[in-house]
Amino acid sequence: MGFINWMATEAPAHAPVAEEEEAVPAAKPTKKISIKKKFIADGVFLAELNQLFTRTIGADGYTGLEVRVSSMTTEIRVKATQHKNLTSQNNSKIKELQSLIQKRFNYGNQEDNKVDVVAKPFDNRGLSAAYQAEAIKAKLLGGFPVRVVAHSAMRFILSRGAKGVQICISGKLRGQRAKTQKYRGGFRVSTGQPKIDYIGVAVRHVGLRQGIIGVRVEIMLPHDPTGTYGPSKPLPDSVTIIPPKSDEQIAFHILLISPYKCKNCLLYTSP
Repeated sequence: MGFINWMATEAPAHAPVAEEEEAVPAAKPTKKISIKKKFIADGVFLAELNQLFTRTIGADGYTGLEVRVSSMTTEIRVKATQHKNLTSQNNSKIKELQSLIQKRFNYGNQEDNKVDVVAKPFDNRGLSAAYQAEAIKAKLLGGFPVRVVAHSAMRFILSRGAKGVQICISGKLRGQRAKTQKYRGGFRVSTGQPKIDYIGVAVRHVGLRQGIIGVRVEIMLPHDPTGTYGPSKPLPDSVTIIPPKSDEQIAFHILLISPYKCKNCLLYTSP
């Protein structure tokens, strides 16, 4: 029986062998992920990029980033106050960061989706919490007094159009006892959705001889209808007072709506 089965399955040497058809490669099935996992993956992606840019180009005035995804490319727009240093021909930081991002997130293996890092300017330095935190850090490393540095930064921020500011500096400022000093100025919200929309926060750590000094800068941005230097959404408690109309405009408006009901109007005409 074994021999019969072998003869049934194996073809003789002189028998013609049928040409095998070329197998068509099947399309790779696309992985479907849930909305919850997608939001988590996007948040982790933004957090890693923000941490990378903060460590590498924080001294160049890095203030934030925007990610725009299209069918062919993923464009990462980096906002910096000193963007000319990043876009100069002698500086290759942007290309190095782009290469690192491609290797970290496997963009090099995808032909239909590539990453592109672009530096965009951010003109108003006083409204950037990250830039002010870096400036305070540099001055503390230079040996300037804490109170002088905080007050100068606070005056500069308020003069550039910010509604309010709070600067917290903690650590061994004087002596061996650690403490926290807070410097406040202007108006600043601290709760609710306006805090998320209007407050810009940046934290930096300064390594001095006596220990680590923490710097936290909170800036309340102004309302900007264009959304360039502040949120376009107004505060929920903001009230806009519209100037009153003149008597002639009111009379004309009432006449258009009901010309026969306004007996006290100068333009009243009987039916």
